[in-house]
Amino acid sequence: MVGAIEGLSHMTFIVRDLDRMEHLLTTILGARKVYDSGEETFSVSRERFFTIGELWIATMEGDPPPTRTYNHIAFKIDEADYDAFLQRISALDLELKEGRSRVGGEGRSIYFYDYDNHLFELHTGTLEQRLIRYGRGR
Repeated sequence: MVGAIEGLSHMTFIVRDLDRMEHLLTTILGARKVYDSGEETFSVSRERFFTIGELWIATMEGDPPPTRTYNHIAFKIDEADYDAFLQRISALDLELKEGRSRVGGEGRSIYFYDYDNHLFELHTGTLEQRLIRYGRGR
């Protein structure tokens, strides 16, 4: 029998410009850089590692996704910080994506694209709140 998944290991984003993505991650998400391969490649290309809380984010130099989709990564933010995050995103002149229609009680979201077609969401709600709002509370 196979063991259980222990949690999320890391997320990797393929980007054209490692410096530009580093600026986005550190400025908007408060990421901390913990590794830079420099000119060496231990994987498939130059890479950098960041932490956001306990989450490990990897960025690798390469050809990013050719198109934009709704596939995204969502980070939890506090409702009180919503406007501050919106200002950070606007300061980097990133494209905001209009969010989907929502019902009251499931939180608010800011959607934005990075420079390489990755979609990010900053969300104020929780899974528990959403399940309760949808009538399927645990």
